[in-house]
Amino acid sequence: MPTLNFKGKTFVQNHHLTVPYHELIPQPDKSVSDEVRLDDNLIIHGDNLVALKALLPVYAEKIKCIYIDPPYNTGTEHWVYNDNVNSPMMQEWLGGIVDRDDLTRHDKWLCMMMPRLQILRELLREDGAIFISIDDNEVHHLRVIMDDIFGEKNFVANIIWEKKFSPQNDEKYLTSTHDHILLYAKDKEQWSPNLLQRTDEANERFKNPDNDPRGPWSSGDMTSKTKAKGHSYPITSPSGKVFIPPTGRQWAPSKETFDQLEAEGRIWYGEKGENVPRIKQFLSEVQQGIVPMTIWKHAEVGHNQEAKQELNAIFKDNPIDFDTPKPRRLLKRILQIATGPNDLILDSFAGTGTTAQAVLEINEEDQGHRKFILVEMEEYANDITAERIRRVIRGIPSSRDDGLKNGLNGSFSFFELGEAIDVNSLISGEKLPPYMELARYVFYTATGEAFDSIEVDESRYYIGSSAHYEVYLLYQPNLSFLKSTALNLEFAESMGPYGNRKRLVFAPMKYLDEHYLEKYYIEFAQLPYEIYRFKG
Repeated sequence: MPTLNFKGKTFVQNHHLTVPYHELIPQPDKSVSDEVRLDDNLIIHGDNLVALKALLPVYAEKIKCIYIDPPYNTGTEHWVYNDNVNSPMMQEWLGGIVDRDDLTRHDKWLCMMMPRLQILRELLREDGAIFISIDDNEVHHLRVIMDDIFGEKNFVANIIWEKKFSPQNDEKYLTSTHDHILLYAKDKEQWSPNLLQRTDEANERFKNPDNDPRGPWSSGDMTSKTKAKGHSYPITSPSGKVFIPPTGRQWAPSKETFDQLEAEGRIWYGEKGENVPRIKQFLSEVQQGIVPMTIWKHAEVGHNQEAKQELNAIFKDNPIDFDTPKPRRLLKRILQIATGPNDLILDSFAGTGTTAQAVLEINEEDQGHRKFILVEMEEYANDITAERIRRVIRGIPSSRDDGLKNGLNGSFSFFELGEAIDVNSLISGEKLPPYMELARYVFYTATGEAFDSIEVDESRYYIGSSAHYEVYLLYQPNLSFLKSTALNLEFAESMGPYGNRKRLVFAPMKYLDEHYLEKYYIEFAQLPYEIYRFKG
């Protein structure tokens, strides 16, 4: 398989592993929720690479659908490379605007994308999929790097979205009226798209020229490339013409099946009975939906101008100027194809928050319970991204849309990225994270499995069970507690009878010898040194 080499690749291909886990700090005043929690709809403000790493302990392999709309790297977006990679060359890149005259802009873009895509893949379920909006500037590079990270075999489609509906007369060459949406599955064998609802236009393709009592029908090709015995036979039409399959093809039905279809009046030879035979498919019998296609017209899913109008209808009091927002109908099409009523959707380049609004709207339409996770690094994360969702939840009285006027059911919890959870700061007592933050970090790092805050019983220092362990964390964000607390006989006895899983206990020290550890089926891990010793 071809690989893509670019400046900085050797430094970033494992950079996602070195990014430290960070605290996620709840912001009740910016949330629309009775209780700010990590299992709510989420909006996170901060660098998306760091935020994605912070989400891993809770959401690893839980996301069903990812949509991202990264910088297109046109040279006019003024995005900045900010990943603190341990390389002198890449340190020189930090903080610099990537513009059209930057000869390394494609390298920088790929260095920015690679670690994010690697973590996004870790967050996806095995039956999940990722959709990426991009244009001609980087689609060729993105395709190769996606093949590298997700596997060439997991490429599903390059969807063409008609983003504009009129030509630009000042364009020097050709007017670009489309974007690409690359679609990859995490495991193509496990992923399958939902059917789209049948439209009047699709149903109009079914006619009834022979007044068949079974109603409207359309005819389909009766040949196939598949080679099988008994599928190459002559067919005589009502006019007496004899047909055989074209070179390299066979009839799809066997002779026996064909005879049955003909007896049922399901073979069409044209109005004069002299055309190549085709199989009738009746509208009353087709599946209740349409297999999605790869060309998405603006009439079906909207265009950029529609997206701007939607945004300004929400922010009438303070119009928002975004060059390329995405229309709700585009995001809803993606959700219709790739999600079910209870799935999780992630957008780590959240922009104006269209993804979240689309999730709330489609939930309203099918009474679903999908949840969104948005990450936005820019300062407008609260004033635009989150504010848009506040308004559509609470209602927009001036809206012509009844759903938006009355408000959509929903909530969200807003988080800011906090400090890195650092082993050295734990040792010194300089920065001690809250119990739940360290529990989330310790559980995932030690077990490789997602952390569930509902399981936590802080009074027992119990933080959850993995496939192999019951995990305990003897910790308080208090240096004197850490200096005086140990795994001792009293704590071991308080744990009660053990089951099939070993008890993995993280504590600053222990006062038990191997005899008692074996007796109570305990494995001791010293904080903070042995957080990384376990996996499974």
